[in-house]
Formats: sequence, structure tokens, C-alpha cells
Amino acid sequence: MNYFRLLLIGCFSIFIGHAAHAQGKLTGVVRDSATNEPLAFASVFLANTTLGVTTTEQGTFVFPKVPAGTYDVVGSYVGYRLAKQSITMGRETQEVTLKLGATGNQLGEVVVKPAANKPEEYQKFSKLFLGGSTFSAQCRISNPDDVLVLYDDSTKDLTAHAKEFVQIDNEALGYRLKYYGLQFSFNDDDHSVFYYGQPVFEELKPKDDRQRKLWAANRLTAYKGSFMHFLRSVYTDRLKQEGFYTQQIRVFDNPRYLRAEEQRKALLASKPSGPYTAAEQDSLDLWDDLAPVLATLNQEPLPIDSIRRVSPGGKRTFLRFNGELQVAYFGETPDPLYKRPMSPLGYPKVPFPVGPREVSRLKLQGREAQFQANGTLLNPLDVFNGEYWGFEKIGEFLPVDYVPGSLPPPATSARQ
Repeated sequence: MNYFRLLLIGCFSIFIGHAAHAQGKLTGVVRDSATNEPLAFASVFLANTTLGVTTTEQGTFVFPKVPAGTYDVVGSYVGYRLAKQSITMGRETQEVTLKLGATGNQLGEVVVKPAANKPEEYQKFSKLFLGGSTFSAQCRISNPDDVLVLYDDSTKDLTAHAKEFVQIDNEALGYRLKYYGLQFSFNDDDHSVFYYGQPVFEELKPKDDRQRKLWAANRLTAYKGSFMHFLRSVYTDRLKQEGFYTQQIRVFDNPRYLRAEEQRKALLASKPSGPYTAAEQDSLDLWDDLAPVLATLNQEPLPIDSIRRVSPGGKRTFLRFNGELQVAYFGETPDPLYKRPMSPLGYPKVPFPVGPREVSRLKLQGREAQFQANGTLLNPLDVFNGEYWGFEKIGEFLPVDYVPGSLPPPATSARQ
């Protein structure tokens, strides 16, 4: 089972109830870490949101109304390294100072300009990063020359990073995504994908009201059945109402594989250079086809207490389940570009909804994973996503302050 791993440093939390309506004022200044001089016209944003501003000539900035929650405040300036600071907002005004270190060359330093990307390596990165969905096909990296893609023959790793940010225009959802500090890797052996950074979303300007409504509809489509939607539904105990169906998967070692491995190693040790008889070659081929692990599906839907743990007082909420979790969503038809068959759900006593479904798979890195009311993990590395959620990538990527059903700003007020 291949899992898709996504780390978004800078996730924030929004708390439901009265805290969700609380807003506070955030002010601050961006300075040069060496000279302490203010940096005018620097970019400041709250990672993974649509909230971003530019500093004044005095290096100051203001976010007048920030919903309650914990944020990474990120500062960016040409020729400087990113700076970030984690804050927790309530109703009280908070002030932060971001100090950015210059990345200028030292006197006498030789600058080696990287070679141009190999087209086939860049195309592979672009496909893996943006995804293969219908919405991904409407995404475009507008600054490809700022991305450095490298392939290591020894480790089979394809890596990519950008000096400042990767800019993606998503014409399907109406967002311009600036992905600061991108660190991307793909391994050819296990096909694992891993990337992280500090992204900020900007609203694209719609051509007319029809496009504005189309973007709103597409955003809702991207949200329905997403991992964000699932976590929000678990948090509020509304899995069934929201169209989710969860089942437990037990994964265990395949005893036939363990025995075959012993036999394979013994044969290879006895004939390190071959040749092998026809019978021996048949055995090697058979052993290579054996799966190292087997899985069984508990066909009955899991109750909420088998998926979620809430701390005393309700202050913290965790994903916690045994084995792995299979999650089916019945709210929409899968993307036509998803070619894999959906995993079966079996024949449980409690009938599941009739119709098309999207089936995903979750695996915990540890015993449990804390998550927030807005549908984000406290530490995204705590969970591995597979199957349909592994297919959905940048093309379906939404800011965590997204409200289902909300309309993008009209053409007259949208930011470019």
C-alpha cells in the first residue's frame, strides 16, 4: 500500500463555539536581523490561509480581524530567508516582530548557478505536485525557472525546491497559491510523495459573475469528501450525516512471505551467480509475487469512539484507531481521471448508501494524532493518506479558513 504524505508547516486552529466568533487584532514589524532596520514592503501572511498583507515604509503591518486560533505568521522579503513565529489569537491584540536574515553572498564567494532542469524530471515533479485530477489539469506553475528539480540515481529520489516560492494559478478554484519554502521529494522505489512549505492563498479576479459562481461550485466539490471535510466531521461527530462511512483494516505479516524469504535467501546464497534450473526460477518468480503483509476488513462501520478520543474537558481531540482506517464518502461521483477501482466495503449488517463512492485509507504514524476543529492536523506527519485522498493534491488544495458554500469576492473587489 503506497501512502501519500503531505506536510504543511503553518497549519492553524479555529475553535468551534464562542471562540470561533472571537477575533483579535494582530500587529507587528518586519526587521533586518543584522541591522534591526525595518523592511518596507515585505510580505507577511498567515500560513495556509487567505490572510496576507504588505508592510508599510516603516516595516509595520496590521491584520485588523484574525479569528481565534493558532497561526504561523510568516515574513518574506527578496534576498532574505523566511521568518516565522507561532501565535495563538483570541480577542486581545497581539504584536509580533519578525526578524529576517539576509541571504546575500559573502565577499569573494563563488556563486555556482544550477544547471537547467531536465524537462522529463521537471514534468514528473509537476505532475506529482499538482496531481492528476480534473482540477489539477487547470493548475499552472507560473514561475518554473524558480524551481530546481534534481534526481539522485543512488537513492532514487526526485527532489525539488524553490529559492523563494512556487506560484501556482488554480483556474479551477480561483486561487493563486504562493508556496514558500517548498521542499518536495518522491522516491522511485516505494512511490512515496512528501512535500511541505508555508503556502498562502490569494483570490484570483473572476472575469464575470458566472466564473465567480463556477469557482464557488468547484471549491465546494473539492471540499466534499476531502480529508479536511472528514476531520471536521469527526470533530463534530457528524460522519454519517456528512456522508462518511468508516471501517477498520487489520494488517498483519504474511507467514507465507516470511517462509519464502528464508528459502529465497538460501537459494541465492547457494547460487550467487546462478544459473538456476527452470524449477528454481519458477520458485523465485513465485516468491517475488508474494505480498509481505495481508489485510482483512472489518465490514461493520466503526462507532465514533473507535475513531476519536476527546481529552477531559474537551480541549483536545485526537484521531485514534486500531490497525488502519478505510473511509468511504458517498457525497459525490469520483473524478473521472481516477482510474483505480474503489476498494470494496464488503457486506456489512448495516447497509451503506447506494451510489458512487470515493474510498480512501488512513494510517497513523503513532498511537494517535491530534487535530483541530477546522480540519487540520496539529502535526501533519502523524497521518499517512492513501488511495483517493492520495490522488487529490494541489488541484483540490483549499485554505483552512475556507467556509463551505461561500462565494469568492466579486470582480470589483477581488485581489489580483
